[in-house]
Order: sequence, then C-alpha cells, then structure tokens
Amino acid sequence: MTAMGADREAAGSTTRGYWWWERRRGVALDVGLALFSALECGGKGVEFAEDTGLPVSVGAVFGLLAGAVLVVRRRWPIAVVLVTVAMTPAGMGFLMGLVGLYSLAASEVPRRITAVLAGMSFTATFIVAYVELRQGVAEQVDFWPGDWYVLLISLFMSLGLTAPPVLLGLYIGARRRLMESLRERADSLERELSLLADRAEERAEWARTEERTRIAREMHDVVAHRVSLMVVHAAALQAVAPKDPAKAVRNAALVGDMGRQALTELREMLGVLRSGESVTAAASGQVPLASVGRAVAAAAPVEDGPRLHEVETLVGESRAAGMTVELSVDGEARTYAPEVEQTAYRVVQEALTNVHKHAAGARTWVRLAHRDSEVAMQVENGPSDAATADAGLPSGGNGLVGMRERVLGLGGVFVSGPTEAGGFRVSAVLPDRGEV
Repeated sequence: MTAMGADREAAGSTTRGYWWWERRRGVALDVGLALFSALECGGKGVEFAEDTGLPVSVGAVFGLLAGAVLVVRRRWPIAVVLVTVAMTPAGMGFLMGLVGLYSLAASEVPRRITAVLAGMSFTATFIVAYVELRQGVAEQVDFWPGDWYVLLISLFMSLGLTAPPVLLGLYIGARRRLMESLRERADSLERELSLLADRAEERAEWARTEERTRIAREMHDVVAHRVSLMVVHAAALQAVAPKDPAKAVRNAALVGDMGRQALTELREMLGVLRSGESVTAAASGQVPLASVGRAVAAAAPVEDGPRLHEVETLVGESRAAGMTVELSVDGEARTYAPEVEQTAYRVVQEALTNVHKHAAGARTWVRLAHRDSEVAMQVENGPSDAATADAGLPSGGNGLVGMRERVLGLGGVFVSGPTEAGGFRVSAVLPDRGEV
C-alpha cells in the first residue's frame, strides 16, 4: 500500500470512529432524557390519580410508561409529540413536550406536518393554561383582573412552551443538513482526489517507461553508428596493414576520428546528465527518471542535432569505410523543422549502420525526395557476398524499432523489409512541420 493510500485509509478509520462515538453518545442522551421524563410523568401521574380518585399505582405506571416514550424521539418524533398532546390535560409531560417539539422540528419530517403538530401542541397548552388560570383567578375573591388578563397570560405561556423548541429544532436541523451536505461534498472531493492520485501514478509510470525508451534510443543513435564504422575500419586496417602501410595509416586515422566523435557525443550527454542531478542518485531511484529524460533531451537538443544536409557527410563516412553507396536527391532542398531533419538523419544513419552490420560489401543506394508537404528517404542495399556479409558486429534488434518510433512519433510512415533481389530496404516519409 502506498503512503497516500495509507493516509486515506487512516482518515476513513478516524471518520468511522468519530461517527460511532457520536451514535453512542446520542443513545446515552436519549436514555437519560427518557429516564428524567419518566420520573417527571410518574410524579405527575401520582398527583393526577389522587385528584381524580384513580389508584395511585395506575397513575404512576401510566406516567412512567408515557414519559419513557421519549427514548424513541429520534426515530418517531411524531409519536412523541402526539403522546405529549394527549397527556397535556393531565398536566404531565413538560420535559417530553419541549424535547419532542425540538426533535420534530430538527428531523426530516415535512414542514407542513411539523406546523400542524406544533399548532396542536400550542392549542392544547393554551386551552389547559386558560382553564387552570381562570379557575385559579376565580378562587381569588378580591382579585379579578378580567378575561383579557387570563387570555394574555395563557397565550404567553403557550408560546413560551411551543415556539422556542420549534425554532431551535429548525435551526439545528438546517445546520445538520448543511454539515451533511458539506461532508458529502468533502467525501466526493476525497474520492476525486484519490482517482486523480491514482491516475497521476499511472501517468508517472508511463512517463518513466517512455523516458527509459527514449534514453535507450538516444544512446543507440549516438553510439551505434560510429562504433560500427570503427569496427569496419579496424577490420580493414588489419587486412591492409601488411600490404599497404599508407592505407593502413589512413584507416587508423579514420578509426581515431570516429572514436573521438563518439566520445565527444557521449561526454556531452553524460555531462548534462550529471549537471544538477547526480548519476548515482538517478541510478538508485532518488532522482525521478523524468528528470533524467529531460537531461538527455538537453544533452542532444533538437535545435543542435544533426540536420538533413549532413546526410552527404554521413554517406561519405560509409564510403571511406569501404561501402559502395550512391546518394540521389530529388526535388529542391529546403529547411524543415529541427525534429523532422534530425529524425530523417537518424533513419539514414541507422539504415547505413545495419548495412555495415549485416550486408558488408553490398551495393547501397540512399535516396532523398523533397516533396510539397513531406520529405521521403529510402536506404536500399543489394545482395551481399556471403563471405563478407557478417562484419562480426553485435545487434540488439533495437535499430528498426527506434526508427519506427521516431517516424511514427512525428506522424510519418515507416516501412522496412527484404527486397525481391535479396537485399533490404528501409523507407520513411515525414510530414513537413514548417520551416525554421
């Protein structure tokens, strides 16, 4: 499990633990409120039984059972309020009435039902308060303020017992719904971030693979051609040294030039790889491979890479190595985008390297064609003498793959395969991406 996945799992465990604790605390609160309500209603039930002549035990049991209904206030708030309204004439259920109205207003019960039940509770409380106040005032011989006084006090009492719990419940319910909405949005964002993180990891892995491939291709293009020519010149040097010392000296000079050019290109690439990024750290995985890829790109920038007009020099180097090669150019030469010119050069270079490796001594043709919206190149060799075909050069099979990747990456067409005459042909067409 990655560190990011472990963090997400830990956050989920913390959230589940929090909500488990909240539920436990809510249950404990409901049980406590139901206990107090049962005691209050039981006491009022005893008084009500004494006033009405009922057995005290009946009043006490009735009050205890009615007050205990408060334990289900969260699940059935409507039932709690209806029981409270029914017990209002008996003068019991004060706590249950307040908590029941609050729970009803804070729940998901439709607002019209809440309004109807709150109106019923207000009406029942008002009637009971008015009747009791009127009886109490009537018992006072010397005090009679008038019906308006009893009506006003009853109204205030009813509003005081109904409006505050309803308003508080509405506020708490709205706040809870807002918090749940925010929590859902947070969970949704967390899931999206998790998906984005997974996709980022996949893209990073893909980028690492691409960079490895590109580094291998660059190293192959830089080294393989010149080393192949060095091997060919070394073989020729060994053959002519006893017979023609002057030619052996020329071949030795060519081998030295090829080696120096290969070393220069390698030093440029490795020098940029080491600048600002330790090769040891890169090899041990401490430096992202993408940074190494950027360094390789900087080591051989497209703008400073080989150009198409250098193909003639490339062909001359193969001639100097003993290859019989002809170069033909059709159309008017012009300047292409740097990546197009470098890719075209690399295709010709790798095709000539393959001729040196696998068809030494074969006659070879290099053709370039400048067209309206594209440039085409073809390298074809004829059949080779079996005695000289193998130059003893190792082959990893990456040359054709690298050429194909380069050409297809620019939207071009690449075809390679044997010819009917027994040779081999490599053809590529690159679209013109604009002049520099």
